Amino acid sequence: MGTDMKARLPHLESLEAEAIHILREGIAEASNPVMLFSAGKDSTVLAHLAVRAFYPAPPPFPLLHVDATWEFRSLLAFRDDFARRHGFKLVVYANVEGRAAGLNPFDHGDLYTTVMRTEALKQALDAGGYDVIFGGARRDEEKSRAKERIYSVRSPGHGWDPRQQRPELWHLFNTRLTKGQSLRVFPLSNWTEGDIWTYALHRRIDLAPLYFAEPRPVIERKGALIVVDDPDRLPLLAGESVATKHVRFRTLGCWPVTAAIESQASDLASVVLETLVSSVSERQGRISDREGGGSLESQKQQGYF
Repeated sequence: MGTDMKARLPHLESLEAEAIHILREGIAEASNPVMLFSAGKDSTVLAHLAVRAFYPAPPPFPLLHVDATWEFRSLLAFRDDFARRHGFKLVVYANVEGRAAGLNPFDHGDLYTTVMRTEALKQALDAGGYDVIFGGARRDEEKSRAKERIYSVRSPGHGWDPRQQRPELWHLFNTRLTKGQSLRVFPLSNWTEGDIWTYALHRRIDLAPLYFAEPRPVIERKGALIVVDDPDRLPLLAGESVATKHVRFRTLGCWPVTAAIESQASDLASVVLETLVSSVSERQGRISDREGGGSLESQKQQGYF
């Protein structure tokens, strides 16, 4: 084990203990809990922490995946296999009206995100009647998430108002809810991207294969490398052509608007090293963030993540 990894272990153990405490506290107060699961690295680490927190009992909540219909196919296969191997019930929800209308990230931008992710999530939470919703968001990801409490109160209708959040001094959490309110709980709030990768390496956690470099078909669009996950649904623009490049992802979303990076990091150890020396934010891979989209904070206020 390298010197850098040994130095990080007490820090990782502290983060692990904090996250497990938050999970257990949330379950103790919940009537009908659920965990959001995108199958990305953060939600996978969080689900592993849940397995550790409640072992040998089975996980005390289902995993909820909102399928926006433009997910990477290998990510969906990883999602299904993960839930099966770890004893989770998997709930998959999609906005059928948006799907029937043919909404897509190419033509509909923020409307697509609102309908297929924000509205779909709210519909899924209402349908399930969930009161405590665990998610894998981290404060270091983006400025609106830095405003988030660990226990985030959502109003009836799932709205988020940063001015109405409760103080969390000395890790004391106020979990009281009035009629119609719910809690979004973020046990990974104090983790960084580097912590996620290093913890996955330390605990030997299997992550989605898209995070590891291999030859993949890509197009270059607006300076970003887009993996052609489904050629039948990718309209090429004038001058574009498909080429094979050695790429991987640092963040995962809908495949037409998630940029890959050129890389030779094909295992967890090399990914950790590459991440620790990178000077670029992981969310540079979210093309909608680059284009102004609005968005993450406004989507949060409307009820997303």
